[in-house]
Amino acid sequence: MSETAPKSPEELLGRQAPEFELPDANGKTFRLSDVLNKGSYVVVYFYPMADTPGCTKEACSFRDHMLDLSSEGVTVVGISTDPPERNARFAKKYGLNFTLLSDVRGEVARAYASLNGLTRKAKRHTFVIAPDGTVVKVFTKVSPAEHAKEVLEFVKALKSGVQKQG
Repeated sequence: MSETAPKSPEELLGRQAPEFELPDANGKTFRLSDVLNKGSYVVVYFYPMADTPGCTKEACSFRDHMLDLSSEGVTVVGISTDPPERNARFAKKYGLNFTLLSDVRGEVARAYASLNGLTRKAKRHTFVIAPDGTVVKVFTKVSPAEHAKEVLEFVKALKSGVQKQG
C-alpha cells in the first residue's frame, strides 16, 4: 500500500491500484496481485455495511450479473469494514457468488480514498482495475440497484475499444 493516501478516488485513475491483502468471509487471505496475475479485470467495490438496504441491493445486483461479468473476465470483490463473520452471514443470506473482504481497520479503504473518517465505514465507491494493475475507471456516484449493470456495460465497452478510461 502507498505511504500517502490519495485525497480523492479519482487521483488513482490511470495509476497502479494500491496492492492489498485482506481476509475473505471464510478467513482465507485474498491478494489483489494474485487475481491480476491471472489476467483478470478486477472490480473492487467498497460498501458501508453488510446486510443494510443499499448494500444489499448493490451486492444482489452484482450477484445477479455475475455470470455476465465472469464471461467478460471480471473478478468482483466487495470490501467493507465489517468483520469476516458478518460478511459470511451476509453472503450466505443472499447467496452471494463473489468474494467479500474485511478491512476492519479501514487501511485499504483509506488507500483508495474510500473511508469515511467520521463513521470509519467504507464509502460506496467502485474501482475497475485492468489486468496490468492500472485503475481504468472510478465510480463515486453509485445507484446500488443498477450499479453492477453499469460496471458490466463499462467493461464490455472498454474491451471492445469503444470506451476510454475514466
